[in-house]
Amino acid sequence: MRIEHVALWTRDLEGMKDFYVEFFGGAPGDKYTNPKTGFSSYFLSFDAGARLELMQMEAVSANENDIEQPYTGWTHVAFAVGSREAVDALTARLGAAGCRVASGPRVTGDGYYESCILDPDGNRVEIVFKVG
Repeated sequence: MRIEHVALWTRDLEGMKDFYVEFFGGAPGDKYTNPKTGFSSYFLSFDAGARLELMQMEAVSANENDIEQPYTGWTHVAFAVGSREAVDALTARLGAAGCRVASGPRVTGDGYYESCILDPDGNRVEIVFKVG
């Protein structure tokens, strides 16, 4: 069994699609729009692993979860890169582009070298390399 995809609500569908394409190499499929409900989405595929579905619909409320005071539920998505240097480089690139670097890069107790940034909607995104 494997995770097929995870989904994320956003208020800026095109901006979020562009973010995950530019910084994480996502390959977007065709945009789907349901004119009856106002729902729109993109599926983004990556080299390996689950796809990411970005979704937008006006009726969806903003999320109250924030980096300082998390709530129950999904807390982050992690993208694996090939080395410590790749973690450092992508973290620096995202920081220079104006993304908040929430933590790291650092070695964690569970054997990862990782950083955590916030995407344009404030969602936590980990950039990880498994040490050893």
